[in-house]
Amino acid sequence: MKRLLILCSLLIAPWLWAGEAAPMAEDPQVEARLVAIAEELRCLVCQNESLASSHAELAEDLRREVRKLIREDKSDAEIKTYLVERYGDFVLYRPQVKPLTWPLWFGPFFMLLLAVWGLWRYLRLRKNALGQASASSLHAPNEAATHKD
Repeated sequence: MKRLLILCSLLIAPWLWAGEAAPMAEDPQVEARLVAIAEELRCLVCQNESLASSHAELAEDLRREVRKLIREDKSDAEIKTYLVERYGDFVLYRPQVKPLTWPLWFGPFFMLLLAVWGLWRYLRLRKNALGQASASSLHAPNEAATHKD
């Protein structure tokens, strides 16, 4: 009987402490625009998640800030400009191509080219070393035979 009472209390307990879900926004148009903008922004904590999908506290603060800017009738470009001025180009998933962001855009391609060049050079040096080793091993028995005479 005591076990049954404990089991029932454990099963009912989550519903007793459950709260009501917070409403997304009082205006569905504001929320739809927020989601569209937040998909193009990076969570500064998670770094590999969009602002729309992040559950970090900072992401919630940024979404609140974006909602406020939307209610102030700022355009999407003005909102992104404000966030870039405040947090840098890193806040954008697709930063503008400019000298400061060249490493973000072209760094992976440069690293790939560098790796291909390094592999080519390694294989060429290895081929030369193997060629020299096989050439010296072919000449070694002939030299040994001539020295014995």
